[in-house]
Amino acid sequence: MKSIDLGNDKINKTIFKLAIPAMLGQLVNVLYGIVDRMYIGNISEIGDIALGGVGVSVPITTLLTSFSYLIGVGGAPLLAMNLGAKREKEANKILANGFLAMLVISIIIPLITLCALDPLLLAFGATNENLIYAHEYMFIYLLGAPFAIMALGLNQFIICQGNSMSGMKTMLIGAIVNIILDPIFIFTFKLNVAGAAIATVIAQFASFMYTLIVLIRKTQIRINFGNYDLKLIGRIMIMGLSPFIILATDSIVNICLNASLKQAAGLDANTYLTVSTITTSFFQLITMPLLGISSGTQSFISFNYGANKNERLMHGERNILLFAIIFCTISFGLSFLIAKPFIKIFTNDEYISNITIESIKIFMYGIIPLAFQYCFVDCLTALAKPKAAAFCSLFRKCLIISTTFLLPLGIGVMGCFYAEMISDIISSIVTTIFFVIVFPKIMHRHLLLNPIFINNK
Repeated sequence: MKSIDLGNDKINKTIFKLAIPAMLGQLVNVLYGIVDRMYIGNISEIGDIALGGVGVSVPITTLLTSFSYLIGVGGAPLLAMNLGAKREKEANKILANGFLAMLVISIIIPLITLCALDPLLLAFGATNENLIYAHEYMFIYLLGAPFAIMALGLNQFIICQGNSMSGMKTMLIGAIVNIILDPIFIFTFKLNVAGAAIATVIAQFASFMYTLIVLIRKTQIRINFGNYDLKLIGRIMIMGLSPFIILATDSIVNICLNASLKQAAGLDANTYLTVSTITTSFFQLITMPLLGISSGTQSFISFNYGANKNERLMHGERNILLFAIIFCTISFGLSFLIAKPFIKIFTNDEYISNITIESIKIFMYGIIPLAFQYCFVDCLTALAKPKAAAFCSLFRKCLIISTTFLLPLGIGVMGCFYAEMISDIISSIVTTIFFVIVFPKIMHRHLLLNPIFINNK
């Protein structure tokens, strides 16, 4: 399929061509975890406890994913900027160094995690009852984690070259494989939690192989070897710091949420851990496609920034934000209709269901402001302003963590869920104010340094 002309195609058309596949790709990516949890929750006799155990392992899988973003989302804007500036030699060098860095990280990080698996699971909120299931799932998952890290990271280098459909197919291939294999391994082969993990690993390998084929044969800038530069790798990692922080601190947020739930819920800890697993799964159905809108369109921002097309860039950012707001508003409305059927996928326990419906409503009250948070943070990243993006990301996460521990002291266990909603609203307001102040200064400085082609749409 023909790649998108990021510098000349109509702005609205370009935004949609980038955002829609990225949204669908991220939605499909969420299905990896949701499909696993859905089947695990329906395993006879052990379903609810096993679901809580796998939910406890989510922070680890999230942390591993964040390393793919450290390199992939760090290198992709740099590659797009150089393509916009017609510096293909430099773009080739960025991909070569990004590939090497990702390969090394994808091997080292899972090995370190594997060596400290049980202490990590206990720290992340595992109980004596569900630790065995959390360990069983994560041990197998970690063996295939290099494929997951490489697939997600390399996919960013595909998307940033205007190949949004290929980027979506990466996620789609993995999800289809996972959906087909999950019931076979879990129920037909009676492998239970281990079966879910095996299916996920095979699916991730399929995604990895597809990204490799695309980057070897089908993109403008292809995987190459040589011209390695530690300083360039360092720059890529600095650029990827904000998306890395966003995802890595999600792990810390999950740790704090699980720890706070265990402390506040007391004897009902396993119940509330299951509630948390289902609630965060539902929330990801919204936030991951939202991330697809904001991160999937970064290549448009970076390319036109590199090509000195500032007016086109600013017009595009306004459209990206409007698209995100519309998506979040529609999602907010639909959440009240689909929350109960969604919960039934995981459990038939009425007590758990009633609590989960309430917690999902609480989470969703802060979803519309998140459109501003996601779009502005990812725009700053695309403009090669990692410190500004990291500030906005860290502010939100620090606020979530602090309120997760403080609110239950005043309003009980449900305060753990109110923490997300309150923090999302406050941090989105702060990020918007910060962006309104900083963005014009970035554009003005760019205008002074690159005075030509500014009015080129």
